[in-house]
Amino acid sequence: MAQRETWTSRAGFIFAAVGSAVGLGNIWSFPFQTASNGGAAFLVVYLLAVFLIGFPTMLIEFTIGRRSKQNAVSAFAELGYGDWTFAGAIGVFASFITLAFYSVVGGWVISYIVGSVTGAYLGDAGAYFGSVSSGLVAVGAHALFIAVTIGIVAFGVADGIERATKFMIPAILVLLVGLAVWASTLPGAGAGYSYYLSPDFSVIASNFGDIVPAAMGQAFFTLSLGFGVMIAYASYLGRDDSLPGDSAIIVVLNTIVALLAGFAVFPILAATSGVGGASGGAGTAFIALAGAFGQLPAGQIIGLVFFIVLLFAALSSSISLLEAPTSYVVDSQGMERRTVAIGIGAVAFVLGIAPAYGYVGLFNDLVFNVLLPVAVLFIALFVGWVANREAVDELGRGSSIGEGATTIWLWWVRIVVPIAVIVTLYLGVTSFYTGLTTGAYF
Repeated sequence: MAQRETWTSRAGFIFAAVGSAVGLGNIWSFPFQTASNGGAAFLVVYLLAVFLIGFPTMLIEFTIGRRSKQNAVSAFAELGYGDWTFAGAIGVFASFITLAFYSVVGGWVISYIVGSVTGAYLGDAGAYFGSVSSGLVAVGAHALFIAVTIGIVAFGVADGIERATKFMIPAILVLLVGLAVWASTLPGAGAGYSYYLSPDFSVIASNFGDIVPAAMGQAFFTLSLGFGVMIAYASYLGRDDSLPGDSAIIVVLNTIVALLAGFAVFPILAATSGVGGASGGAGTAFIALAGAFGQLPAGQIIGLVFFIVLLFAALSSSISLLEAPTSYVVDSQGMERRTVAIGIGAVAFVLGIAPAYGYVGLFNDLVFNVLLPVAVLFIALFVGWVANREAVDELGRGSSIGEGATTIWLWWVRIVVPIAVIVTLYLGVTSFYTGLTTGAYF
């Protein structure tokens, strides 16, 4: 059997993991989740979810991955707990389902880059979205996006994923900073900052059942937790890397990108249609921004830059979503990576035809509200109560973290993370069930 691939450097791993985390969830979903759920009130809950639940959970996935040196499914058997393989399988399934609808949204981004060049969406943003978001145009753009994703993953860990993310992540940061600085000069930017940064805590109290699952799902989604991705990525790591240190860097960089997206988007919306126009679903995000660009000086150029940033972010995450199932098949069956990536990508394309005809919301909520919390719950229980000795030992390798800190982390994973996830899962399943029974998705 061929030697298993590894990252060429610690920086390569961090760029890849940040790339997985920094995706459409940060730049497309985060600002509009914030707008839909009370602005700064949502931001507060989201930040708490990221640092109190997301960061410890990332360490869970990293310890499993590096300890086992296997993909998210095979890792449990490799550690001697084959009965828990289902926990990794749920994550890989979630990754595959997400790739199917994520690629459709990535296709929308490609259509909006074309629309920025031609100016097609400047006259009527709503009509343009309607023309590219569903039907044959959406299927074609979805095919192009997933083909690029397959191409990157097929080249391997170092030559494909690592090389691509080393280019895309710095580009995303530079372009987002530029957009945020430019947006700060717009008239009315202060109103956007106020909505974004001045929390009304009564909003949290009165909308707890909506804000908490949205914030937790957003945290898991933007950090790529529950997909099995971080288990797979950590499996390519050396034993001398500091897992707590790497996790902290990834979480902080991911959060910076999400915050930068808000600093760019909210002033733009405040200066044009108002932040209230940003609330709504996936389509509303594209319509609100495209409409805003149409009202701004040099809006066509600004729109082009924004959607290029969005494309880089989308690709940096989609390659990780494809890597999770690809690594499983390569590890377990010994098949050639290129063949596996093409095969899984092709099946994801076929599954993505449904969201390309209007069912993005159904797929999105299934992942956010159900699959990710379930996957995170099981891996937290596994590390907290079953493989805790192995996890604590692995957490300490390559780092100066003391016994007291590892003990706190272990009990946090045992008690706090499961309780938070169970509450989120209950609220999320209730919301998803309501959507199914009321016909909101159909």
